[in-house]
Amino acid sequence: MTRRIVLTGPECSGKTTLAATLAEQFGAPWLPEASRAYAVEKARDGHTLTQADVEPIARRAVAAEDAALADAPPMLVLDTDLLSTVTYARHYYGTSSAWLEDEAHTRQAALYLLCAPDLPWTPDGIRDRPTNREELFTAFEGVLAEFGARVVVVRGTGPRRTDAAVRAVTPLVDGAVR
Repeated sequence: MTRRIVLTGPECSGKTTLAATLAEQFGAPWLPEASRAYAVEKARDGHTLTQADVEPIARRAVAAEDAALADAPPMLVLDTDLLSTVTYARHYYGTSSAWLEDEAHTRQAALYLLCAPDLPWTPDGIRDRPTNREELFTAFEGVLAEFGARVVVVRGTGPRRTDAAVRAVTPLVDGAVR
């Protein structure tokens, strides 16, 4: 059984960097954020995301995860998952669909590393919330608690942040936690 580790949290909180680092550290595959690629494609076409995009983003994430799980790796690192999609759908549009929430329940990861927004915010043309990252962090905490997810908050910069994440993931790799 593949143990899935998810990096989650508000934008510009180091999820992608930490996902790649953990994947390398543990010799595991990792998946980039599905919503980011989708948003970049939409922006390139001159469109902004709407509530109608939530389900296609979620379905893209599910398909990518299923493809990665087909090889049954011992561990898979994900740069966000459906619980992130639920959080953002609620934040931006006030609601998420029953289908999305059901899928998020059934596809929960073994561990969520909730990245604190204690890193500098960097604009990139897709990110749009430089001033309310703490509010979003609280929203992520709420959704993760509501869904009963196993969560470790990751704070700090550089090696401190990486070491905290490695310490959280190691028991899963060692088989102490299922």
